[in-house]
Amino acid sequence: MSERNLDFDKIIDRKGTKCLKYDFAVERGLPKDVLPLWVADMDFRISSYIEDALKQQAGHAIYGYTEVDDAYFEAVQGWMKKHFDWDVTRKQFYKTPGVVFAIANAIRAFTKEGDAVLIQQPVYYPFSEVIRDNDRVLVSSDLRYDGEGHYTMDFEDLECKIREYHVKLFLLCNPHNPVGRAWSREELLTLGEICKKHGVIVFSDEIHADFVWNGQHQVFVKTAPEFEEFTITATAPSKTFNIAGLQVSNIFIQNEMLGQKFRKAYNASGYSQLNAAGIVAAEAAYRYGEEWYQAMRKYVRANIDFMQDYVKRELPGIRMIEPEGTYLVWLDCRELGYTDQELNRRIIYDGRLWLDQGNIFGKTGEGFQRVNAACPRVILEEALGRLKRVLIQV
Repeated sequence: MSERNLDFDKIIDRKGTKCLKYDFAVERGLPKDVLPLWVADMDFRISSYIEDALKQQAGHAIYGYTEVDDAYFEAVQGWMKKHFDWDVTRKQFYKTPGVVFAIANAIRAFTKEGDAVLIQQPVYYPFSEVIRDNDRVLVSSDLRYDGEGHYTMDFEDLECKIREYHVKLFLLCNPHNPVGRAWSREELLTLGEICKKHGVIVFSDEIHADFVWNGQHQVFVKTAPEFEEFTITATAPSKTFNIAGLQVSNIFIQNEMLGQKFRKAYNASGYSQLNAAGIVAAEAAYRYGEEWYQAMRKYVRANIDFMQDYVKRELPGIRMIEPEGTYLVWLDCRELGYTDQELNRRIIYDGRLWLDQGNIFGKTGEGFQRVNAACPRVILEEALGRLKRVLIQV
């Protein structure tokens, strides 16, 4: 058997499938006919191996409580070893229906109401939501932007914020969404030493680890042996294999005491077994999805290169921050001189284009837009053409 679903130029009609991306614009206050390149799922058919595994499960026609077994873990373990040279063990392994769910559990496990949780804005906006919704204090050590397309951590500010607010938990986005940084080993070492010094637990969201474009993703907990004592690492097949709707994530915690606290918070949530289809899909993805994954990566990388060239040639006044990781592209539109309100109005109502507005990632995201490049080239080209028409040709 060979992989069948390798035509990434093929347009798949997702409308009428209860698709968040295509079917819920009106419910979210947008025009019905907007072209969506916002939420981080792909417009590609999944690996045929995953498709076949799900068909086989459907044919069985019983969908009772389902649990992960040794075969599932071995598939996950093999992927981590092959792609990141990371040895994970069953004892360290915890399963959750999603990374944000795991973050919420970590917040409840390792902090109490009124405690400070640290993030680095602009960052994936559910980080902020889940902190506030759990009645914790959101503290941001904002990333530094040089104005030329590069972001760095402000270590001096980060350590100052940890001391000032008595931070107990830090949410690391690695690779970073939306700015696209794939943090270097040196950066992660510096960060880890600061957190170790001040007794800060690190939740490292590494859901985009399979999308580092140059070199290998740096697993935070691997950068120094002592980091195992205060790190929770979150991974998932959802972004890599386009199965986010099947709700399965894999969490690794080496410190037994942290693991016990996390497990207690998890149990208190009332959740137990994962989605039955998610377990089947994830195992098939990690065991048989390599060919599809590599072909998809090549296609998405070419999309990013195409977008970089298009922005330089056709969109003066917009700077594209070329991603080192993720398939999400961060556009700096501030030189155009529009207010956030006007920028968003032109894109949504004049261009009929649904992107992620930069301000939802934090105040430092104002004047930016996030674009999902994991779609057929013709869709990406159409979206960029609409940006040109409503932002440049005015």
